[in-house]
Amino acid sequence: MTIIEDTAPVPAPGGSGDAPLLEVRDLHVEFHTREGVVKAVNGVNYNVHAGETLAVLGESGSGKSVTAQAIMGILDMPPARIPQGEILFRGQDMLKMSAEERRKIRGRKIAMIFQDALSSLNPVLSVGYQLGEMFRVHQGLSKKEAKAKAVELMDRVKIPAAAARVDDFPHQFSGGMRQRIMIAMALALEPDLIIADEPTTALDVTVQAQVMDLLAELQREYNMGLILITHDLGVVADVADKIAVMYAGRIVERAPVHELYKRPAHPYTRGLLDSIPRLDQKGQELYAIKGLPPNLLRIPSGCAFNPRCPKAQDVCRTDVPPLYEVTEPDGTPLAGRNSACHFWKETIHG
Repeated sequence: MTIIEDTAPVPAPGGSGDAPLLEVRDLHVEFHTREGVVKAVNGVNYNVHAGETLAVLGESGSGKSVTAQAIMGILDMPPARIPQGEILFRGQDMLKMSAEERRKIRGRKIAMIFQDALSSLNPVLSVGYQLGEMFRVHQGLSKKEAKAKAVELMDRVKIPAAAARVDDFPHQFSGGMRQRIMIAMALALEPDLIIADEPTTALDVTVQAQVMDLLAELQREYNMGLILITHDLGVVADVADKIAVMYAGRIVERAPVHELYKRPAHPYTRGLLDSIPRLDQKGQELYAIKGLPPNLLRIPSGCAFNPRCPKAQDVCRTDVPPLYEVTEPDGTPLAGRNSACHFWKETIHG
């Protein structure tokens, strides 16, 4: 059985030798609280190339958003602390940069779309003013020039009558339109990489599809890397290239998107897939993973998923599983596939 060290770089789809835009290596993030140390991220590794979409999946509290905030450098420190790890953007470790150096990258090279557009936008400033701020601050444009750029961006993300609505305030837009404004803000300076944190939360299914189609279209146009953070497997099926599944601050499975849907190699991933409503199961009770996500103050010994896992055995309660290389029954490696499960063979081949 082959074990892949979780500090090893993840190969690009198709075996591309191009250097990734972003590499996260052995990242740990913890929060010091009165109750103790919350270990939110525990040795995460992933990478993203130009034009590639990585979907990061998992329940609330799995470490998805904390990892993204560490990448963006927007964690409150303290109480947050990064005791070890590297975040390499184009080969440079951002954790070793000064605050000023990181500010030059944030927004200009790496941008983030937050999940709650209404609370992320300033309610007392027009959307045009907020969009134009990127150009005034980073490119030194005048107010008139910045406003014209804001209208262009609003047109680009398909907001109707952009020129007439540029002076409107956030509350005057629907939830879907506000999310488009957040996307426009992230695109303002044509970054190399966008991190979208639950960009379709609280939107209805039709608007979700429109927002995801827009993101995919813009990504192709600009050849951006995209990290899509979500708990919804249905959202990423048509847009992601590869998936990293997180649980209790660790990546427990990595796979190309279609391979993961066809043959999951971790019981947690299997549970997530089984919980998706299906048209051929009308009238049946919806599957749910038993139990609750672990308390990150007291992560279970061994595999953190073992208290909820139907396949757990004694070794699962004592030994932390590394990321194993997933293979066919004859031992042929499956490209880009890893599972942090002692019994991954039973899950994928059973």
